[in-house]
Amino acid sequence: SAAASRASPATTSASRRARQILASFRPSAARSGFPSWRNTTPANPRGSRAAAGSGSGRRALSVNSHSGGRPRIPRLDLTARPQATSFPSMTLSDPIAENLRRIHDRIAAAAIAANRRPEDVTLVAVSKTKPIEAVRAALAAGQMIFGENRVQEAESKFPQLRAEYPDLRLHLIGGLQTNKARDAVRLGDVIESLDRPRLADAIAAAIAKEGRTPTLLIEVNVGDEPRKAGVTRADADGFIDECKSRFGAALVGLMCVPPADQDPRPHFTWLADRAAKHGLPVVSMGMSADFEIAIACGATWVRVGTAIFGVRPLV
Repeated sequence: SAAASRASPATTSASRRARQILASFRPSAARSGFPSWRNTTPANPRGSRAAAGSGSGRRALSVNSHSGGRPRIPRLDLTARPQATSFPSMTLSDPIAENLRRIHDRIAAAAIAANRRPEDVTLVAVSKTKPIEAVRAALAAGQMIFGENRVQEAESKFPQLRAEYPDLRLHLIGGLQTNKARDAVRLGDVIESLDRPRLADAIAAAIAKEGRTPTLLIEVNVGDEPRKAGVTRADADGFIDECKSRFGAALVGLMCVPPADQDPRPHFTWLADRAAKHGLPVVSMGMSADFEIAIACGATWVRVGTAIFGVRPLV
């Protein structure tokens, strides 16, 4: 009958209670702490909420050169896997400023590990192939020293930036043709790639015409590689002596780019020893992949590009 088929209130209540009990046994990431695909990342397999609550994301302390020796929380290591998450509201200056902070932290840590003072290592931000907006973003973050490979590219970016940032300093670090020597002397504050007598002649003539003397470094081909710029190891001592006599105090140091397929340590050590032998205080060596090794070997200037501005396009 209809009355028999209708469930009693007690039966309905019992059925509802049974469903509630059954539901309580279903796993819930929010209640149980089990991982959920929504909030789990490769760097944090337990989920970002769990890490925030447990403190598993805490970073180790390091010393920063601008903190007066006080410990501070370092930035993420640049060797970490890049995040796939995009931030539409992030401006160009944000990642560049963050990368600069990371590099300064790493420079400080490498210097301290080598029993050196972090302030004795200067960062040259290599902006070759990067747009003027990227350089301006680095300037806004406080970076004032930049390196460019080609005179033509530097000329398209830096004269207008100098008007905005008078303290800016430009290093020309690429191989320099003699017919570009006058432009280099007029434009650059530092020429790091003096490497042959003909170029020395061209730079001396340009200095006389321009009435301006940039700081000079001699580039040494420490690996004696046939297709690479730089004076050979065998000719380095004689060329250094000649340039010291010719340019006097304008010649301050040595620069190198070690072979890409070799351990850079012996090459860095050789260059630092050679600079010390000739009483030259500046040793420019080390790039994004090896600047911490270079600091351990005595670098006073490190030239970092990719780790600040990102990977350059293939040309």
